[in-house]
Formats: sequence, C-alpha cells, structure tokens
Amino acid sequence: MHRFAVAVLAGAGLVLCTPQAGHTQAPARPAQVELNQNYPNPFNPATTIPFRLSEALFANGHRPIVSMRVYNVLAQLVAIPTMQASGEPLDGVALECRDPRNGFCEFSAYWDGKYVGTDHDAASGVYVYQLVVDGQRLSRRMVVMK
Repeated sequence: MHRFAVAVLAGAGLVLCTPQAGHTQAPARPAQVELNQNYPNPFNPATTIPFRLSEALFANGHRPIVSMRVYNVLAQLVAIPTMQASGEPLDGVALECRDPRNGFCEFSAYWDGKYVGTDHDAASGVYVYQLVVDGQRLSRRMVVMK
C-alpha cells in the first residue's frame, strides 16, 4: 500500500503529493541477457558483437538456444554472424557456460561485413543486429562506413 503526504496551497489551487519517507520499491530483477554494443562502431570491414548470459540461464543443465541476425533498415536479412570462438553460425545454437565471471557467461559474435551467402560487402549505412535467447529478443544498431 502506498501512502502519500498531501499539501494544499490555498490561494493557488495546487496540490503537491510526495511519497512518505521510508517507502521503498522492490529491487529490479537482474538482467538475464545483455547485448552489448559492437566494436568497432562504425566499422569496415568486420565487427565483433559481445553478449552476456546470466549463469541462471544455465541452471540444471539447461543450454539456452541462441540466434543472431543482422538486418538493414528495411528489415531485410543481411547476415547471420558466427560465434567468434568456433566460427559456427549463430543460428539456433545451444550454448554452454564454461567460464562464468561475476554471474555471467561472456560470448562474442563476429560479422565479416558480407551479405549472407555471398562474397559481397555490405553497403555503408545503419544496420540492426538482433540477439534471440530462448525466445527473448534484444536489438542494437551499428554502422558500416566505407
């Protein structure tokens, strides 16, 4: 239940409501998935995309299913980055947490700056990369600059 102190300023018709001292909000739930900014940004020709998954996602032997996509501003698929460590495309990969640090497992994706399935470099412009972990989606923007 929330309690408020109310003050009425007679002549001005103004009501001021403030929370009482000692009122606290519930602590925010820690993030389970963090998608960090790619680097370098802007980039040419390639970039690294770091992300972190909470150790809690790996509880009881669970292996989260992870995918990553790069889209242009028209929402057209441009690329599927690869896991930096293995070179495996990040397309429905079940990840393992091997070396947790501070409650998180750290991973990096790599995009060579080429359109999916071709040897053609992506054009200069703004792109959106989207990480999907067990159905949870996070997105950020990056810039290709030639």
